[in-house]
Amino acid sequence: MTLVSGKLLPACLKIGLGLLFVKQKATNKFVIMSVENELPNEEQNQGQEINQDQTPQDNQESQDNNSEQLVDEYKDKFVRLYAEFDNYRRRTNEEKLNLIASAGKDVISSMLPVLDNFERAIATNENLEDLAAIKEGFNLIFNQLKGILESKGLKPMEAKGLSFDSDVHEAIANIPAPEEALKGKVIEDVEKGYYLNDKVLRFAKVVVGQ
Repeated sequence: MTLVSGKLLPACLKIGLGLLFVKQKATNKFVIMSVENELPNEEQNQGQEINQDQTPQDNQESQDNNSEQLVDEYKDKFVRLYAEFDNYRRRTNEEKLNLIASAGKDVISSMLPVLDNFERAIATNENLEDLAAIKEGFNLIFNQLKGILESKGLKPMEAKGLSFDSDVHEAIANIPAPEEALKGKVIEDVEKGYYLNDKVLRFAKVVVGQ
C-alpha cells in the first residue's frame, strides 16, 4: 500500500492503471489500492455471459452422450428379452406336441394286462364247459379293468332315482312316472355316465319320469 498526496486521478486513468484511490479520514491522504481483480461491471458481466454460453453446450453434449448410452442399453435388453421369449415359446410348443403325442401312453400301457387276460380267457373257454368258471373269469377281468380306470381318476356317475340334472344327465326319453314321487326324476339309467377327476367325462343317458 502506497500513500500519495494530491487530487484524484481521472476515472479513465484509474481504470487503466487498475488502481483505486481511497481517502483516509484521519490523514486526509489518498491511499492507492490494487483493484486488479475488481473489473468494471460490464467486463464482469461479459465474462459471465461467456461462461453461461459455454456451460449449456457442455451440458447438452453430456446429455446427448447419456441418452445414447441409455438407448444402447435398452436395445441390448430388448434383444436379450426377445431371444429368451422366443426360446421359451419354441420349448413350450415342443412340450405340447410331445404331450399330445404321448397323452394316452400311460393309460394304454396300464390296460395291456387286461388285454392279456382276455386273450387267455378266450383260449381257455374254447375247451371249458363250466359256465360258472367262465362267469367268474369275466368278473375278474372286469374288476381288473375297473380298478385300473379308477386309479386314473375315473368314477361312475349315480343317476337312477335322482332328480334330473341337465348338467350331468342326457334325457333320451320321457315316460309317465309310476309314482308321484318319481316325477322329474331318473327312472332308468340306460347308459352310465362317468367323471374324470371330478369333471364330467360322459353324460348319463337316462329316462325321466313325468
